[in-house]
Amino acid sequence: MRTEKQFTITNIESFKQKSLYWAQRFDDILFLDSNTHHDIHGAFDFIIAVDAFTALKTDYKDAFKKLEEYQSLTNDWLFGYISYDLKNDTEHLVSENYDGLGFADLYFFQPKKIIFVKGNKVTFAYLKMVDDEAEADYKEILATEFNQEVKQKSDCERVKISVRMTKDVYKEKVNSMLAHIHRGDIYEANFCQEFYAENSCIDPYLTYQHLNSISTPPFAAFFKNNDAYVLSASPERYLRKKGTKVISQPIKGTAKRASSRLEDDHLRSSLANDSKERSENIMIVDLVRNDLSKTALKGSVKVEELCKVYTFKQVHQMISTVSSEVAVDCSPVKIIESTFPMGSMTGAPKVSAMKIIEELEDTKRGVYSGAIGYFNPKGDFDFNVVIRSILYNSTKKYISYSVGGAITAKSNPDKEYEECLVKAKAMREVLEQQ
Repeated sequence: MRTEKQFTITNIESFKQKSLYWAQRFDDILFLDSNTHHDIHGAFDFIIAVDAFTALKTDYKDAFKKLEEYQSLTNDWLFGYISYDLKNDTEHLVSENYDGLGFADLYFFQPKKIIFVKGNKVTFAYLKMVDDEAEADYKEILATEFNQEVKQKSDCERVKISVRMTKDVYKEKVNSMLAHIHRGDIYEANFCQEFYAENSCIDPYLTYQHLNSISTPPFAAFFKNNDAYVLSASPERYLRKKGTKVISQPIKGTAKRASSRLEDDHLRSSLANDSKERSENIMIVDLVRNDLSKTALKGSVKVEELCKVYTFKQVHQMISTVSSEVAVDCSPVKIIESTFPMGSMTGAPKVSAMKIIEELEDTKRGVYSGAIGYFNPKGDFDFNVVIRSILYNSTKKYISYSVGGAITAKSNPDKEYEECLVKAKAMREVLEQQ
């Protein structure tokens, strides 16, 4: 179905910048970048998929069923996102909060053109109808004049960020969530708040480049479907399937970075030994184990890493790795459906937590805390968790980013608010300095 042409590149970083810039001409783009993080589970260093041949866009009703049909019928590479609100497809839930973005609940496309990069090898995988364009595109990308300094200026004015809820309201809502916890309704829930700008514009390409450069996360993504953009600096993998092995890597536990090496080591060590953060992480690990067991072969669910602290440019994060084995003929979409939404963005018990989240949050989450990624023709897949991300509707001139944290019995509302600000730092800095 696809013709492949392979080239060897000496300056991969330059090729990456040029190829993403070249991709901007298309209405559909998904760029996935590991930012050279060493990942034993990763298949590529980065991928660019552009120019939809076919696509699936739908609301949440029967969305997983439609996706399963689309995935099995195309039997090809598919790229796109699953929004948080597909919870309404898996459970009897609703999403009635305000939605300023208006994105579809699910969108996937079959690209005419895909560029894969691993090491210094670049592979162009083009559908037959455009396979004669691969070499010309390769040469055009190489010839692209790309001067980062020249590209730094945007026609848009500085973005003024507004808060959806004040600190006092946030604390009141956290206290309401704590009351649910003390009553025994839930053990933990992820509570989020939105920051937004109306009647504002950004240059999505430049904004993504800036966000990515100050975070360099392992699961970065640039998504475009006409006027809908997701600029993601996500540090978290949601779910990866390779062959019959499935892995999930939930993040729970965040600490800020410090400029002094001594203080930074202290913050990292404090996070690793923080009983509250560890208990948050372990609760979500238990939830993920339960979710994976729904499609796993008996006795195959394992915790490969528990509460390991990883360091990123902006923050330290506590990450666990949970794996399972599935039957050879297990539907890839069913694996996602049985674990969605991810435990790190919901809580435990999951359905009760999602009901309380809907009650207390002010805005519909949409793509935020959903997942972006791909399926390959073999039914393998890799998806991130859409956090640390800027969402933008260029027609509505609406910009949004949300942040949240896990609320447990030990949560202090003031500290939870401060953690939100730490997580929001990169997005705010990018938008206010453009």
